[in-house]
Amino acid sequence: MVRRRVLARQLRQLREHAGLTLEEAAPKLDFSVSRLSRIENAQVLIDVHWVRGMLDLYDVGGDRWTELVELAREAQQPGWWKAYGLGNNSYIAFETEARRVHIFSLGYVTGLLQTADYARALMVAVPVQRTQEQLDNEVAARLYRQQRLASADNPLELITVIDESALHRTVGGADVRRAQLEHLVTLAGLETVVLHVLPASAGAHAGLASGFTVLDFGDLGEPDMAYVEHSLGALSLDKAGDVVRAKLTFERVLSDALDPAESLALIRRLAGE
Repeated sequence: MVRRRVLARQLRQLREHAGLTLEEAAPKLDFSVSRLSRIENAQVLIDVHWVRGMLDLYDVGGDRWTELVELAREAQQPGWWKAYGLGNNSYIAFETEARRVHIFSLGYVTGLLQTADYARALMVAVPVQRTQEQLDNEVAARLYRQQRLASADNPLELITVIDESALHRTVGGADVRRAQLEHLVTLAGLETVVLHVLPASAGAHAGLASGFTVLDFGDLGEPDMAYVEHSLGALSLDKAGDVVRAKLTFERVLSDALDPAESLALIRRLAGE
């Protein structure tokens, strides 16, 4: 999904650079104006042959032509999550292409740091109908995502703030909670993970309304985006103003949080209770 968005934006920029409007370019490509608009807004899968025709029309050649055709091929490839029955519009499709994520967790430990038992208990608690196979697949996909935290080839950097209340919540029972806390201590030892706890003593804070995530796509050229999960679903935010507000909120929450050493000391103490 992210690579399709990157490709779509670049194709739009090339059309504009060629001095063509949608209305002028569409008939030259044997497209309707609405179809070309959907392509440029990443609302449809973009065929490689379409891309070749567009590049020819926009007088793009050389390495740039090769680069964009290859990007079109990559954008058509099914994501790894499809094998787990998850759709292309899921959060995972965006996280997979991100280089860095900032996550504030309010009510529970974020998925990238969950144990299998903790993840399963959370999923079962939500009133969403799943078969046993679907539940197993979703748990497996959540654990698969975590592999990037320890990957040498394609690492994901995680900076997270966890509200202390999430550490006290007995998700799945006392043993599952204890194992989850111990898992946090282990993952915090990875070079890619920076873990903070927002203590209860902080009182009212900037993130009290909900948890949220900010994704940074690095050198892909895709603008940062924010993502908010809530009890009735989720919301993706990619408008610049919304993302800026999310970043500022994270910085304020982070400023109220314990430093990593203090956070680990608190987690270890809670795990030993």
